[in-house]
Amino acid sequence: MNKVITDGIVLMPPAFGDGLDVWSSADGLPGDPTYDGAGNATLIASDADFGTSLELQKTQSLQKLRFMGETPLFAGCYLRIRARVKAISGALPAVQIAGWAGDAGGNHIAGVTEVGPNVQLTTYGEVVEISAIVGTGTRTGVDMIWGRDAVIGHFGIDLTGNTGGVVRVEDIVIEDVSAIFYGKVLDIVDVKDFGAVGDGVTDNTAAFEAADAAANGRDILVSEGVFYIAQTVTFVSRIRFQGTLVMPDNAILQLTQNYNYGTYLDAFGDETLAFEKAFQALLNFTDHESLDLCGYSIALDGPIDLHAAVGNKDIFSTRRVLRNGQFVANAGAGWDDDVVISTASYSTGNDTQLTNVTNIASIAVGAFVEGFGVGSEIYVKAIDVANLTVTLSSPLWGSASSQSYTFTRFKYLLDLSGFTSITRFTFDSVDFNGKSLASGVMLSPDGLIYHFKDCFFTSNKDRGITSIGRGCSGMLIDRCQFLSAEQALDVADRKSIGFNTNENDVKIRDNRAVRYKHFGIIGGTGNIITGNHFFQGDDSVTGERSAGLKITTNNCKTTFLGNYVDNSYVEWTNEHDATPDLITGFSFGGLVVTGNIFTANGVDSWFRWIHVKPFGTGHFLNGFTVTDNVFKVISGPDIDRVETVDTTHAGLDHTKTRNLTIKGNMFNGVASRMQNPVTISVTRNTPDISWAEDVSEFLPFGGRTRKVSAAIAEGQISDASSQAVFEQPYATVGQGAGGVEFNLTWSKAVSGKVHVTLRSDNPN
Repeated sequence: MNKVITDGIVLMPPAFGDGLDVWSSADGLPGDPTYDGAGNATLIASDADFGTSLELQKTQSLQKLRFMGETPLFAGCYLRIRARVKAISGALPAVQIAGWAGDAGGNHIAGVTEVGPNVQLTTYGEVVEISAIVGTGTRTGVDMIWGRDAVIGHFGIDLTGNTGGVVRVEDIVIEDVSAIFYGKVLDIVDVKDFGAVGDGVTDNTAAFEAADAAANGRDILVSEGVFYIAQTVTFVSRIRFQGTLVMPDNAILQLTQNYNYGTYLDAFGDETLAFEKAFQALLNFTDHESLDLCGYSIALDGPIDLHAAVGNKDIFSTRRVLRNGQFVANAGAGWDDDVVISTASYSTGNDTQLTNVTNIASIAVGAFVEGFGVGSEIYVKAIDVANLTVTLSSPLWGSASSQSYTFTRFKYLLDLSGFTSITRFTFDSVDFNGKSLASGVMLSPDGLIYHFKDCFFTSNKDRGITSIGRGCSGMLIDRCQFLSAEQALDVADRKSIGFNTNENDVKIRDNRAVRYKHFGIIGGTGNIITGNHFFQGDDSVTGERSAGLKITTNNCKTTFLGNYVDNSYVEWTNEHDATPDLITGFSFGGLVVTGNIFTANGVDSWFRWIHVKPFGTGHFLNGFTVTDNVFKVISGPDIDRVETVDTTHAGLDHTKTRNLTIKGNMFNGVASRMQNPVTISVTRNTPDISWAEDVSEFLPFGGRTRKVSAAIAEGQISDASSQAVFEQPYATVGQGAGGVEFNLTWSKAVSGKVHVTLRSDNPN
């Protein structure tokens, strides 16, 4: 930059030969005395060294020479004032460049350096050049730093020392030397040129804003130093950092042009702080909808409390995206679980609240709750210390009116539990690597439509994604990898869970999960679970297996389509019901299981792929479809069946089964193959009036025969005389122990073969 060239600014004062009426013996201000006609000032027309020059006799202890014109100063522009002088006679003085600093109102700026280096003249007739650089910014090599308020200067020289000497002065030169500081191609504006001071203490907010305002398409440079910014500042220009920033927690750094994690890391120098400040800007600045981590791996010594990082919001409902990076846990005490044991009261009349909670001040929001009668994945959603109450994420199925509970607060790489509600937040291509020390992400207590896509949950200690309330409503988890930290452990020793949900309308699609205790715990209804592959075996022979997916709402309105269930099973319960005994309602219904691959190896004959587990009495199947699936045992013995009812707490009432469709499935290594409806062949070689048949191997979930919809003879039905019998038998269902038989009764004893279609449900 050169203001003379670029902006046509006139910097050079006139030559002495043009007249001394513009040269002052004071500060150069209007009304100050000039050297025009002064007895101690003479123009020399033809000095051998200088040509036309000013001969000046020193008559005062400080002899000033100032140009009375106002030389303009600009932030980022540096001027060099120089002159050549020589002693002629008398006492030898010292010489220095000097000036007078003025602000926009023409007022003197006090407290700044207004003189350059002092040079002592030592020899008569020797030409000595003196110079000094003046500018607004604090830079090495600047002799007179005048600050951002300086806009004009009156420049010249001072003679100091003994009086009586005579010197000659060549015309004074003022030139723009900004290129010395910026190099040949100037595309930056340095905040130091606008008065910024990198001492870590001085408030540089105004200087930074002034630099941004002056940039006009150029980059802002924050050069070496530590710069304190006391308030929120927004840059409309690109910004580069050689130095670093210090800002209060509530001050926001908002970047319009190069908003990304890399810039914040340059700005703050600390990985965690850089992310916190970048995330703070993401939720406070509308100019960007996403924060790009630029592929950085961010090492954390403890959880990031995102609510505390933002600082000024409890609710946020505008789409935001965090993408393209990794969070990694460093070993340390910051990841240790907090465990509190308390007694509390519980009533089904207020089924998501514990009352009279002891040690309540020690319990944290987001704590995992354990105790008798507590279902899977119950968390503390809110705490009211004054009233000794804890709000739970879901009801408890069987807790006593007063009992002891254990509250364990897992630690998460990213923790959003401090927010009241977050809506439409997306995590895209982020790796949450817990290094067996930390869990992944805890959601806000309330909210809508979190979206995790193409993310990795790697070696998370306890959980991948945790919902402690309604924040998971409408959540989408797409194409994510869940890689357990417990892969080397036997199934029985595992405790980690990929994710949980409590609310409706979640979509779990095309994910892959390896060797968790459970891939997911699904609460709520209206769920779509498709294209996932989860496998949970171990290296033991015929070892224990766990539920890959657990559905905890009995009338779940859920599709389970095209998944690969490997060495695990699907469990369907009602364990989040405070009154699990069925009085009225739909019971277990609304689940469609279609087109999935179920495999197992290293299991014993007791293994089952589909479990129904009622937590109360009176339940029945009421709308359940299992069609076009593949069930295959790859190695080991054949298993007895595909399905089972876990009667730990209660069984199913098979006399009420309705709308049960099980057909088109393929079985390999399965002894008894469930179907409904099922068509079987009944053959009698000797005449009999009553044909009873046990069909328990086909009846799903230990059901009973409820309807015979067809009985078609193949070939002749014959009586004892081998005469053809054309009449039809009547059918009786629910026969035998457990109702697993049906009976065809004829008018007389007959033999032959009949194809019978029957159902274990009432389809109407």
